[in-house]
Amino acid sequence: MAPVPGSGLAKGLAVTLRTMTRKTVTEQYPEAQPELPPRTRGVIGLFEENCTVCMLCARECPDWCIYIDSHKETVPAATPGGRDRSRNVLDRFAIDFSLCMYCGICIEVCPFDALFWSPEFEYAETDIRDLTHERDKLREWMWTVPAPPALDPGAEEPKELAAARKAADKLAAQPRTDQPGQEDQK
Repeated sequence: MAPVPGSGLAKGLAVTLRTMTRKTVTEQYPEAQPELPPRTRGVIGLFEENCTVCMLCARECPDWCIYIDSHKETVPAATPGGRDRSRNVLDRFAIDFSLCMYCGICIEVCPFDALFWSPEFEYAETDIRDLTHERDKLREWMWTVPAPPALDPGAEEPKELAAARKAADKLAAQPRTDQPGQEDQK
C-alpha cells in the first residue's frame, strides 16, 4: 500500500502540538543541583599515594594536557647486606583542563588506580590559565569521587575466582596421605 501524501507532515505536526500543550519544566540550576548519572565525567581526581610516576597517562593523552615532573630518590636497603633501591618521587602532577577533551584514556591506562573520574563540574574560571590544576587541587577532587557500585548479587562469579575455588575444593577433597612430619607409626 502506498503511503498517503502528507502523512509524514501530519505526524510531525501532531508531535509538535503534543509538545506545545505540555507544561515546560525548568530546573533552577544554582539553587537546585542536577541529578547526575553515576558515571558522569566531570573532573579528574588524583590519588597521589598510588601514583608511581610511570608516565603512562601523560604518554597516552592525545591532547598532551598532563604535566608530570619527578626525581629519583635512593631508598636504603631493608636488610643488612642488601642493595639500595631507587624510586621515583612525584614533584608535579598537573592537568590543563582547558586542553583536556575528557576522553578518559589517562584513567583507563593507569595501572595503579591513581586517576579517577569525579562528577564535579563546577570549576569554571575567569582566566584560562587557572584551568591548569596542580596536584593539590587534583587531590581535593578525590574526595568527591563516588564509591564504586556494589556488585550485582545475581551476577555470575568471575571465571578466575570460579577456577580458583574449583582447584581449592579439589585439593580439599583429596585425602592427605603424605603430610610432612608424620612418619608411618606402626
